[in-house]
Amino acid sequence: MAQVEIYTTMLCPYCSRAKQLLEARGVQYKEFDVMTDGKLRAEMRERAGGRTSVPQIFINGQHVGGCDDLYALDRAGKLQPLLDQAS
Repeated sequence: MAQVEIYTTMLCPYCSRAKQLLEARGVQYKEFDVMTDGKLRAEMRERAGGRTSVPQIFINGQHVGGCDDLYALDRAGKLQPLLDQAS
C-alpha cells in the first residue's frame, strides 16, 4: 500500500472531505496539522510548490494536490492505481 501524507487544519471542511475519501478507500495516512505550526506549514508550502491552502496531499512522496484534485483523480480512475503502488 502507498504511503499517504496529508497536511491539514482542524477546521477545514476540504480536509475532512479528503480524509473521508481516503478512509472510504481503506487508506491509512499520516496527517500533519499545520494550523499552529509555522515550521510545518512552511515545509508543506515548499513540498507543494508554493501552494498555501490545505489540504495538500502526497502519495509516495508525489504531490497530488488538494481535495478537489484528489476527487478528480478518483473520478478519472487514477487514484486507486496510485494507492496500490508500494512506497
